[in-house]
Amino acid sequence: MSILITGATGFIGRHLCAGLTAQGHEVMVLMRSPQRFPILRQAVDRLGGSAERLTMVAGDLDRPDLDLRSPLPRLRSIVHLGARFGWRLDPDAARKTNVEGSRAVLELAARQGARLVYVSGFMLDNRAHLQRLGLDPDDVERCDWRRAYRHAGAYEASKLEGALRVRAWARALGVEYVEVLPATVAGHSITGELDPAQPLWNLIDNLASGRLSMVPGSPQHWLPLVAVDHLAAVLGLAATVDDVPGRLLLRDAATPNLQPMLAALARALGVTAPKRHLPIGVMSAILRVPGVARLMRSEPEALHFIQAYRPDGEAADRFAELHGLSHPPIDTVLMAMVRRYRAGALESDGLLHRQQAV
Repeated sequence: MSILITGATGFIGRHLCAGLTAQGHEVMVLMRSPQRFPILRQAVDRLGGSAERLTMVAGDLDRPDLDLRSPLPRLRSIVHLGARFGWRLDPDAARKTNVEGSRAVLELAARQGARLVYVSGFMLDNRAHLQRLGLDPDDVERCDWRRAYRHAGAYEASKLEGALRVRAWARALGVEYVEVLPATVAGHSITGELDPAQPLWNLIDNLASGRLSMVPGSPQHWLPLVAVDHLAAVLGLAATVDDVPGRLLLRDAATPNLQPMLAALARALGVTAPKRHLPIGVMSAILRVPGVARLMRSEPEALHFIQAYRPDGEAADRFAELHGLSHPPIDTVLMAMVRRYRAGALESDGLLHRQQAV
């Protein structure tokens, strides 16, 4: 039986496809733009996978029934990574993909009798944060979604709504359901590969360019991380092994608090690290002043993921360790990302100089 992945062309998806095919699994990928399939195949081979075990099915999270035009083979599991990501999203567009699209994926899992591995995020674990947004994780119908979209922004709110609604729908339909809640995704622990679309890349870029002059939050705030290779490996287990916990919260508990982490990154980058702290609320208000967010290349919505709350991921760590996996040393991950970032910056500078010479 095959494993179907949505969002396979994304940063996590590419690594997941590589890991599963390297282990001999047959993987199908749902793609809205089939012309991008050859690029994905090349990426999977480059990452150590086997593109020969990869097949593509045309489909669209934004269309009814995923716009599937022919029956699929029997699926063992579906890993739902696909999402509409970005800041300042239109709420209706965000809901169409992240809520209604997720429902369509769940209904496909129900028809197939397949396990659904649903990837949400670690903020779903923070009940105090959910309460501030007017959300009750135990009763989705009592949630104040207007308030959530107004205060959190369409991306985070739609992801929370999708996760809570799919959780309830999965129970109603009797679908085997594994909920994965990853922390902020860091680069590959060896290569340091980090997609520029990832929020952490933007943080490193702001630090390197001197745009980050103060530390968001208090000395207790942190940005919990999980290396993309560890996340992909655990997702692969969640899709293939028999006995999987229903909930896996993935965060590296050794992630330093934000100021020490910025200091370590700054030393490796050869720049000065910010030392003074600025409350999240004040920084958010500053970024909402017209033009400031674009100038600083930061968005108020991104600040929600910096928090003092410590999520408990011990159950996920025990599951991973049972199968021979452990978090790579976080210092190694941070330094690998800096090396990759600096190599990319040098490559960009060289391209600019060549263009100027021409």
